[in-house]
Amino acid sequence: MNESESQPPVYKGRGVRQGEIILRTHTRRNIFLAGLAGAIFLGFIWLIMAHATHHIVS
Repeated sequence: MNESESQPPVYKGRGVRQGEIILRTHTRRNIFLAGLAGAIFLGFIWLIMAHATHHIVS
């Protein structure tokens, strides 16, 4: 085993950045926003249901 095989690869910071959301078209932007709004809406529904079932049981 030579020295280059024992060392892990080294990556530059610019090449490994993650999390960039590219929304170039209106359709992609609308789909992204609809999914985001849907997730928030489901969270609110879950909170309301959890609160309501807590009052029913008590």
